[in-house]
Amino acid sequence: MAQKTYAGVTVDVNEEGYFTNPAQWTKEIAAEIAKEEGVVLTDKHMAMLDYLRDRVSKGEVLTIRGVGKSGIVDIKGFYEMFPGAPMKKATKIAGIPKPASCI
Repeated sequence: MAQKTYAGVTVDVNEEGYFTNPAQWTKEIAAEIAKEEGVVLTDKHMAMLDYLRDRVSKGEVLTIRGVGKSGIVDIKGFYEMFPGAPMKKATKIAGIPKPASCI
């Protein structure tokens, strides 16, 4: 298992850089990962990250459609918040495993 250090905290990650232990995540760590991913976090970003973390903690499968129904942002807005590969970027910043639906 690999490790990375963000905000002075060493965390466990897989070979793609996704957390293997979501309990190690903090908002300060999220800000550093976001910077690496070229994303500037806003309150709306943080609300989305909290939403994603909550869904995963309940054992739910994350989908773009589910994000669109979150009430936080629509699908187009999600793509604007996390350009390129929104679900991959968002889950990495949220400190949760990459969804199986992401290649």
